[in-house]
Amino acid sequence: MNIETINHSIQSQKEVLLQHPLYNKVQSIEDLHRFLESHVYAVWDFMSLLKALQSKLTCTTTPWFPTVNTETRYLINEIVVAEESDLTLDGRRQSHYEMYLEAMQDCGADTTEVAGFLANINSLNNIFVAIKTSNLHPNIKAFLDFTFRVIEEGKTHEIAAAFTFGREDLIPSMFTSILKNFQANFPETDLKKLIYYFERHIELDADEHGPMAMQMITELCGTDTQKWKEVEAVSILALEKRIGLWNAIEESISLKTEMA
Repeated sequence: MNIETINHSIQSQKEVLLQHPLYNKVQSIEDLHRFLESHVYAVWDFMSLLKALQSKLTCTTTPWFPTVNTETRYLINEIVVAEESDLTLDGRRQSHYEMYLEAMQDCGADTTEVAGFLANINSLNNIFVAIKTSNLHPNIKAFLDFTFRVIEEGKTHEIAAAFTFGREDLIPSMFTSILKNFQANFPETDLKKLIYYFERHIELDADEHGPMAMQMITELCGTDTQKWKEVEAVSILALEKRIGLWNAIEESISLKTEMA
């Protein structure tokens, strides 16, 4: 098995995501707010996948010792730099999660729920309890629970699979669709930071992080058939959870429209 085989295995899930009706449901600024207020959880938990990989592939403890695979060490560190300390529209350094929060605030979306969720995780000191006891949509809970189960129980190549095929590989196509929709529907609204965030992701993931993540998978699996099978299984599950997240956001927008 190889990257091409995995891409073939997940093609049907990718098609569902790329053609999801959600994109056309974002018709008003209120719809946009609902999208952002749910999608932000995927932006946040992505950072945990990223840091879990950095912890696995580099030495983040003292005393320091060199890790075996220098190539994967380089690849994950390069991705971390941009994801955790990228340049904002006005030249500051922020993580992409922080950039997303600022973009939400600028266009009037509510960030208090996600802030409360993170505060609850901090006080409970147990991510799974925090997810279970939250008021989030069941699909968002399932999405987050899957991410942190993979982090806690998964092997390095399985975490990399959730990171690569569940996120990085899809982001350019998905965000291009969303961005076009935003530009068409909200020409009078100031969405500079949001558009910058999406364009930055398209640029980084299509040109740099996507290929880097694919190379990381290849390095981690090598010629081990069992590892490739495990990557395939996790990748399919990751996409199923992403479809569930998209379904939840579409549902929340549709319910709002019906109640209006």
